[in-house]
Amino acid sequence: MTQIKAHMSISLDGYVAGRNQTQDEPLGEGGEDLHNWMFQLKSWRETHGMEGGVTGESDIVVEEMNENVGAGIMGRNMFGPAAGGEWDPDWKGWWGDNPPYHSPVYVLTHYEREPVEMEGGTTFYFVTDGIESALEQARESAGDKDIHVHGGASTVRQYLKLGAIDEIALNLSPILLGGGERLFDDLGDEPPQLELERVLDVPNTVHLKYRVKN
Repeated sequence: MTQIKAHMSISLDGYVAGRNQTQDEPLGEGGEDLHNWMFQLKSWRETHGMEGGVTGESDIVVEEMNENVGAGIMGRNMFGPAAGGEWDPDWKGWWGDNPPYHSPVYVLTHYEREPVEMEGGTTFYFVTDGIESALEQARESAGDKDIHVHGGASTVRQYLKLGAIDEIALNLSPILLGGGERLFDDLGDEPPQLELERVLDVPNTVHLKYRVKN
């Protein structure tokens, strides 16, 4: 059965990106530090065409991020560029010629664009008619595999409010950002409840996995 999942790194004060997101700092001031636990891992580096790295319990989390994924959804801000607006036809995302997704990815946007086919099985499709349409298209592409809501915070929040997310994994980084983009703001008067399924306490982060009770 298809599961809809989200996976985010988050600060102790609840931010998944810092202040002042720009082209040079797409995750804002200090936002990249949320992912330091991951950048050092051999399993993560391999999926990004990089050599070296270390192994450890956090590899379990990276493996789960990448296993059984049939399609993904992301917001326009995550796809970029930071300035937004009308499309630059040369812009194909932050990830180079071989993005790490290796499946269809549906990008929420107000601006129409033809699909962008990349190396490694990733094709970006641009959805202008809302989050439910993107989810329907992702379901069709995924078949019996899972759908990952890749981010950013606004996109994950919208699907949480819709009651569509089944599982959310949070990597709690031991830093305070003091501002930026919060994950759990504005979830309405009856926000979904989270049931803790697993805790992995490792150096530089605590990995938390929750079942979402809608």
